[in-house]
Amino acid sequence: MSWSVPWILKMAWRDSRGSRKRLALYLSAMVLGVAALVAIRGFGDNMSRTVDQEAKTLLGADLRFEAEQPFDDSTKALIDSAGGTQARRISFGSMAVFPKTGDTRLTAVRAVEGEYPFYGTLETRPDSAAVRYQTGQRALVASTLMTQYDVQVGDAVRIGRVTYEIVGEIKQAPGESSFSAAARPPIYVPRAEVDTSLLGRGSLAEYEVYFKFEGNRDIQQLVSGIETFAERRDLDIDTVEEEAENWKEGLSNLYRFLSLVGFVALLLGSLGVASAVHVYVRRRLESIAVLRCLGASAGKTFRIYLAQSAVLGLLGAGVGSLVGVGFQAYVPRLLADFLPFEIDVAFSGSALGLGLGVGLGVTLLFALWPLLEVRGVSPLRALRSNVEPSTGGWRDPARWGVAGLVAAGVTGVSLLQAPTWQIGLGYAGGVAAVFGVLALVSWGIVAGVRRFFPTSWSYPWRQGLANLYRPQNQTTVLMLALGLGTFLIVTLFLTQRTLLEQIRVTGGEGRPNLVLFDVQSDQMAGVTNLVESEGLPVMQNEPIVTMRLHGVEGRSVAAIRRDSTTNATWAHEREYRVTYRDHPTKSETITEGTFVGQVQGNPFQTGEAVPISIEQEIAREELDVGVGDTLTFDVQGRKIEGYVSSIRAVDWQRIGTNYFVVFPEGVLEKAPRMNVLLSRTSSDEQSAGVQRRLVQEYPNVSAIDLSLVLSTVKDLFGRLSYVIRFMAAFSILTGLIVLAGAVVVSRYQRAEESVLLKTLGASRRTVLLIMTVEYLFLGVFAAVTGILLALVAAWSLSYFVFEGPFVVAPWALLGTFVAVVGLTIAIGLFNSRGLYDRPPMEVLRAEV
Repeated sequence: MSWSVPWILKMAWRDSRGSRKRLALYLSAMVLGVAALVAIRGFGDNMSRTVDQEAKTLLGADLRFEAEQPFDDSTKALIDSAGGTQARRISFGSMAVFPKTGDTRLTAVRAVEGEYPFYGTLETRPDSAAVRYQTGQRALVASTLMTQYDVQVGDAVRIGRVTYEIVGEIKQAPGESSFSAAARPPIYVPRAEVDTSLLGRGSLAEYEVYFKFEGNRDIQQLVSGIETFAERRDLDIDTVEEEAENWKEGLSNLYRFLSLVGFVALLLGSLGVASAVHVYVRRRLESIAVLRCLGASAGKTFRIYLAQSAVLGLLGAGVGSLVGVGFQAYVPRLLADFLPFEIDVAFSGSALGLGLGVGLGVTLLFALWPLLEVRGVSPLRALRSNVEPSTGGWRDPARWGVAGLVAAGVTGVSLLQAPTWQIGLGYAGGVAAVFGVLALVSWGIVAGVRRFFPTSWSYPWRQGLANLYRPQNQTTVLMLALGLGTFLIVTLFLTQRTLLEQIRVTGGEGRPNLVLFDVQSDQMAGVTNLVESEGLPVMQNEPIVTMRLHGVEGRSVAAIRRDSTTNATWAHEREYRVTYRDHPTKSETITEGTFVGQVQGNPFQTGEAVPISIEQEIAREELDVGVGDTLTFDVQGRKIEGYVSSIRAVDWQRIGTNYFVVFPEGVLEKAPRMNVLLSRTSSDEQSAGVQRRLVQEYPNVSAIDLSLVLSTVKDLFGRLSYVIRFMAAFSILTGLIVLAGAVVVSRYQRAEESVLLKTLGASRRTVLLIMTVEYLFLGVFAAVTGILLALVAAWSLSYFVFEGPFVVAPWALLGTFVAVVGLTIAIGLFNSRGLYDRPPMEVLRAEV
């Protein structure tokens, strides 16, 4: 008899007859897993390549300088010395009024001078408007605004005290997505025609200069030469490479989640393969025994079934890769509103190769464990069906070797899918820990039920419970499969909720929905009277003082920047807008220390440190300070020292004014400041009326109608939620298939017992009740263990990976518990159909 490779393949093909349809369910799990992996990796490759290609278009130039104050003479000299073709822009928020309808809306004003953008195009309708608007009092208005307020080209828009003719609508602007345009629609006007009263002290404006260089100008060398000067002048410098990285970083959480989806889907697919091979081997024991009787060695027989697994893996990986390649073209459509460019969808060879290689490799790895049972099938099995396979259990060195290979394979896949190698090791370690806990729980169940068996229960309940520890029990197999499947699905669901919570904007009955900001001190009385005369409440009125951080714990920020052993973060560089009040708000919780609301005397004169409250994340993770540490601030040229008296947790999703730093009353009252006023309107008409009067009497004051913003943002975030849920559905569907497959295994464990019970006189109802009790306990134990482990994993992911709020979702967890238990019982009973109807002679003839 020949044992060549062709013979092994031929035998593998012949032996699979009659079982190919049954493998389709398990094959679909691997197909979905590989499809998710290929689609997500392909999307990532396409997105990264497109961002790199479009980086200049996103920036609109080769280099950008940006400051929050008008450039001083030395900065202007530096800009002139940099050379190249230059364009200037001032960006600020302001109320726009459409005289045709009287409507008002907060917009993002872009006051441009020069040929910006140098790369890409400012797409307008008509096309000529992109050039014409820079001459005279003309404007380009976002198409969303023109549609919303029913204005046409030729109508007017007023910003401040200047009225502009609308000469075109903006279809697409550099660096602005449909999402950003919907939240704050842009209006382009000539820089020379801006109402300068809108740019006074306290205004939130950005002054930008864009450069285009000819030839091979070394931009990095230019930037390196002026970094020290830029730091002293608070000048931000953005290069094309930094712009690309910023966009990639902005999408990092979404891509991390999608990568997690791919990892979970593939892992679930692997469990499906393991279940498939386990069931298949159990069904083929007699065939394997016949081959052994005909002279086939254990090794040769093992290779026949290994070849079948390889074909299964290759088929699943191939089909899954093709599905993934097709689907990766659909993902960019789901994200179109959130990207300021169109992703160039191209075939990703690396994604396809990864899908084929990982799919086949993982299939073989997870098939090896149940295939080890093939080596222990005795030829006597052909004559006596009660001869069970034996490979020595954990005394078998091959089992330890396969366990090591599986662990290495899971670690390799997690490293491929994770954003960093540390997170990848965390994924792999988490899966190993969960596997170990589930194994310990299953062994604990077996030992606990045997020791504390309830002898007073009725026979069906005692028999069903005894099935958990009797010989040929399926407790460990189903606990591992059901528990791990439940764990992965719930972890993915809770992680999805974490991401959705990050993009959720909270509103609600009784909360402010109208925000007025940039209110100067001498305008407060008038603006307050205006709001109250319209019958609206003044719900909150807070002063805002602008300052910069000068030092931390006695060290100046400049010294921290120069010290290579310390890390200067954005928290050291940023401009702080702080407030002063005598109490924490509803969106704040004091986590450490004591909030001090008032001080006596004048700290600017006495030099005494004043108590301040600081937000916990910026305190611990950015500035590395705690209660009692000191911070020195520069308030319009005057230094003031504060010590941290309390640390606050801030709910940034709650509508209201939230700050990183809060001073007590009695310190900043005489500092230059502006104010923010919050109110609530009961209707769109009331909100529009207040805004119309506000723009006419106080054109520098901006108003945000949060009802409009919330509806816009919720619509856009609803689409992003759909993307996240759609991708999560890949893994959840795979998980359901695996859960179903895990229960199918039990059919072959309980077939003989059902016929024996019938032979001894048990009724159909009794047999079904015994099975129900067994599946009930298995489902409950697996669901509870999987959900508890998922809570730990989801918290870890939300805190360490996605840096978002941990969401428990108790009703969803309860629903998952019921679903897993119900699914286990339903599939178990469904797969046991017909067993009771088998004739008792089948048991006597030793074939079920």
